[in-house]
Amino acid sequence: MTTKQTHSFQTEVSQLLHLMIHSLYSNKEIFLRELISNASDAVDKLKFKSLSDDTLIEGKEELQIHIDVNKDANTITITDNGIGMSEVEVNKNIGTIANSGTKKFLKSLNETQAQDSNLIGQFGVGFYSSFIVADKVEIITRKAGSKSKKGTKWTSTGKGKYSIESIDRPDFGTSVILHIKKDEKEFLEDYRLRNIISKYSDHITVPIMMVKVSKDNKDIEYERINKANAFWAQDKQDLKQKDYDEFYKSLTYDFEAPLTQLHNRVEGNINYTSLLFIPSKSPFDIWEPKRKGGIKLYAKRVFIMEDNEALMPLYLRFVKGVIDTADLSLNLSREILQDNKVVKAIRKASVKRILSVLEKMAKNKPEDYATFWQEFGMLMKEGVVEDTINKDKIAKLLRFTTNKSKNATQTVTLEHYTKNIQKDQKAIYYITAETYETAKGSPHLENFNQKNIEVLLLSDRVDEWMVSNFREFEGIQLKSIAKGNLEDFDSKEEKKAKEEVAKNFEIVIEKMQKILDSQVKEIKISSRLSKSPSCLIADENEMGGNMERIMKSLGQDVPDTKPILEINPTHSLVKKLKTKIDEDLVKVLFDQAVLSEGGQLKEPAEFVKRINKLIN
Repeated sequence: MTTKQTHSFQTEVSQLLHLMIHSLYSNKEIFLRELISNASDAVDKLKFKSLSDDTLIEGKEELQIHIDVNKDANTITITDNGIGMSEVEVNKNIGTIANSGTKKFLKSLNETQAQDSNLIGQFGVGFYSSFIVADKVEIITRKAGSKSKKGTKWTSTGKGKYSIESIDRPDFGTSVILHIKKDEKEFLEDYRLRNIISKYSDHITVPIMMVKVSKDNKDIEYERINKANAFWAQDKQDLKQKDYDEFYKSLTYDFEAPLTQLHNRVEGNINYTSLLFIPSKSPFDIWEPKRKGGIKLYAKRVFIMEDNEALMPLYLRFVKGVIDTADLSLNLSREILQDNKVVKAIRKASVKRILSVLEKMAKNKPEDYATFWQEFGMLMKEGVVEDTINKDKIAKLLRFTTNKSKNATQTVTLEHYTKNIQKDQKAIYYITAETYETAKGSPHLENFNQKNIEVLLLSDRVDEWMVSNFREFEGIQLKSIAKGNLEDFDSKEEKKAKEEVAKNFEIVIEKMQKILDSQVKEIKISSRLSKSPSCLIADENEMGGNMERIMKSLGQDVPDTKPILEINPTHSLVKKLKTKIDEDLVKVLFDQAVLSEGGQLKEPAEFVKRINKLIN
């Protein structure tokens, strides 16, 4: 036995424990759900590993979870004979939080959010919920396959430090001992714990055992208190929506019911059952690069693995659920799964089914689809590029806001846009910007607004990437109104008048070019502007200003290109240049164009000086 060592929690863990102990008051009972879920995962992992090494189970055929209450000692003990942990794993799993999304969450947490107990499960830190009801927690564990002397004991009161020591532990697996707070003694009642397990953990496939209540309390006999059957294997005709909602919550730790579920049993060349859920709310870490997926894979009801990209494309990473098939070997690695024909067929069918359900939701339950789009719309925009096979289906599910929309809510479909396209219009027009407000107020829209031409306003962070790769819809090209030459919607009279104006400004443009030669590629009369004096555009095949800013913010190298400055000859400031070429005014016109598209000035102080000078 080694000397007991004391360690400090990682800063984020200390913050989290403080939150658990002081801020989370509602639904305290979920601590048991979290600990049972952890125990179930440990058993599942041992079952899987023992397929290739049966010595790990050390002759124990019954893998179970036991819950024991000691009212005299005020303790609840949750014990599993699952995979267990080594001392190194205890330190790694309990002393730190590896998920960077959790760190971001803690930094942005405010008091209102802190009251919401559903944060526990959402942020993948279920074990720490023990401290909601316990003022001291002990973990006694031994890794399956290790010697009895390799046991580990971890102890903490949740106040910034924990102790860890090596001990003898005859049995592999883990025991979590909760020393219940004085004002939480309701959880020491047998009926209370049974009700919680029935509510949250009835579906757990591992038997959950508690002492059978006897009249004389002399004989200790355990009984199974959960059904311990695979929920997804039940006939959906026998299940109610409430059953699905409770299973979903227990599977995902979400406190809100899903928007919908897809429960299917497929028999034929491939046999499998899938139960997939579309959540009603996006998880906080949906954009984390290392975020785990939500599909668990079973083979003949034996847990194989979860979070495998072979089961579901990346853009559908919000989908949660279970896939269980009899056509997979239990001895599978992630690498083998990537090229497995069965998995590929299941994935293809699942994606098709999900997209079909979303299509029906959009048509029959527009309010539900509006909720879905608000939470997961940007992921679908990823999909229209990533999933070339289903690109057309996904494109019809996309929603946008336009210059004709009343607000930033994205409701316009590409089908609606093309049905209302103007007679001679040859493109689906769009503009990208960092914010909806910037896009809505862009000077590039002026002529389009004047001629009642609809333009998609794209301000989501994936939009630039999407339109760079998603180029057409039903044969109609998507075109940026901030790039290249646009269609000419002018009448013959308007064209003739503009040609005359352009000729009158040839000398002005030549002199402006000399002043701005280091900043712009070209200066020309604008066909876009009707109110603003100037705007910047890019050549057709060059990077636009918004994309350039995004690339720079990501630390990427950006090609050294110059924009084109367009000027509005009908604007009073531009007309002044016909009388006199004022260098300050020319530079102000350029700086205004930079600002109007959401850019930043290199010399803002000089811009202010020039403005002040012109005003005076």
